Amino acid sequence: MVEYRIDRRSGVATYVQIVQQTKQALRLGLLQPGDKLPTAREVVEATAINPNTVLKAYRELEREGLVEARRGLGTFVRRSLGAAPADSPLRAELVAWAERARGAGLEREDVAALFTAVLDEQFTEHQGHQEHEGDRA
Repeated sequence: MVEYRIDRRSGVATYVQIVQQTKQALRLGLLQPGDKLPTAREVVEATAINPNTVLKAYRELEREGLVEARRGLGTFVRRSLGAAPADSPLRAELVAWAERARGAGLEREDVAALFTAVLDEQFTEHQGHQEHEGDRA
């Protein structure tokens, strides 16, 4: 089961944090189709947020077709996302890289900025390459 962690200083709306963390769990394979999400009451007890915030997040996930609410039973995962299991060898490489970055004195924000820049560079370049290949077809 997913455990939500709310960062009140992040500037990101609480319900968006729940949506993002649920999607991350789906991408990593921590949540599978058929799994039950924690009840709004369980999330409220664990995070001290308003129940309506939890329900808003779950409605957003339902609108996106990722979960479905079953009256009297709870909210269940309908489909997963991505293909990056939590035990992927790539994760181990990323952990080692993050440890090296931390050891080199980089702060979390520095690492996030560097990683985001590389992601933007690699995935924008990759998409552009695919589009050009499609032009030749």
